[in-house]
Amino acid sequence: MTLEPALPDDLVPPSYAEDSLAAVLPAAAGALGIDLSTATGLRSTAVRAALGLPTARRVVVVLVDGLGRHNLVERGGHAPFLRRLLPEARSLTASCPSTTAAALATFGTGTSPGLTGLLGYTQRNPATGGLATMVSWTEQSDPYRPGTKTSAPLAVDPADLQREPTILEQVGAALSVVAPGPRKFAASGMTRAALRGPRYVAAETFADRVDATVAALRHEGLVYLYQGDVDKVGHQHGPDSWQWGDALEATDAELRRLVASVPTGTLVLVTADHGQVTSDLGAQHDVAARPELDRDVVLLGGEPRLTHVYAAPGADVAAMAERWAGSLGQDALVATGDAAVGAGWFGPVAEHVRPAVGDLVVAARGRATVVDSRLHPAAARHMPGVHGSLTPVEMDVPLLVAQG
Repeated sequence: MTLEPALPDDLVPPSYAEDSLAAVLPAAAGALGIDLSTATGLRSTAVRAALGLPTARRVVVVLVDGLGRHNLVERGGHAPFLRRLLPEARSLTASCPSTTAAALATFGTGTSPGLTGLLGYTQRNPATGGLATMVSWTEQSDPYRPGTKTSAPLAVDPADLQREPTILEQVGAALSVVAPGPRKFAASGMTRAALRGPRYVAAETFADRVDATVAALRHEGLVYLYQGDVDKVGHQHGPDSWQWGDALEATDAELRRLVASVPTGTLVLVTADHGQVTSDLGAQHDVAARPELDRDVVLLGGEPRLTHVYAAPGADVAAMAERWAGSLGQDALVATGDAAVGAGWFGPVAEHVRPAVGDLVVAARGRATVVDSRLHPAAARHMPGVHGSLTPVEMDVPLLVAQG
């Protein structure tokens, strides 16, 4: 499913079809001979063929958080192993928003944010009205009242919010499925929502996770391997920094070691959930300081590059959209929530998910951001590496293919 009508030329329509991030795990299942279909119509055998993947008895799917295709091309000198795979790589389209919570759930289920219910870094919890942080599975009690901004575990069962079966649990019904990762994520809300099903193996460093992957491949089946260091360093220092280059070099070296160490014939797929852009603080818009933006707003969700705006009851949403569009100008595309849903930004949207979408959806353009200084701490407002919107740098992710 792609977005219509067409976006401006500087923004990329989301996709949840065979050319998207949602297709990667179904294709891996197809390579293993598992025939399954997702709620958005992706059939594993057909997706495998569409992506040109061979069949295999062992498959590793590596997701490098934040390694967009444009980022990899621009900084490819730091990744000699991955750079060699680029000429034959496919470019896939990430979810909307192009952010980890939404993308990992889309990736894990082969569906869309509108079905998984994970719509961004933060979103309104319709049951409480609070602001839920999806990656950490916590909720802020009242982010707009000074002295009351406390965080507590999100009182939502991951299976109640994210109701789609995961690809990993479906493959796991027939074959070994293993996911190495840090111990703290083993039973996290995010893991249980988006990536439930595998046998989780605690491994703290990426090198340890590579070792655990090789050990798991003594058995035929699937290993899902996550690497978060590139994204973390990008947020701290920016995707153009030398620190980002070092993180990519270290990741590249471990992936080269992985492919050299797996059993012969193992299929290794490397992809990402989104890319990163460098923010421009001169193009940052603070809702708290702009009455025309703040009027009728009761909560902001999402993130500075893709904002969910929740309006006060009875507010004129069309008038809000006009005010926001006029105030932000060329720095953002403003759509009502209904228009964004109707255009397919989030794929099919389940009834229980629609309230979390909000009344306005604001996609930043260029290197702009939208923040609220009552909500976002200074460190978040000054973060050099950001993502979430629909620019090519954020939305285009690679599918790199290697065989051991």
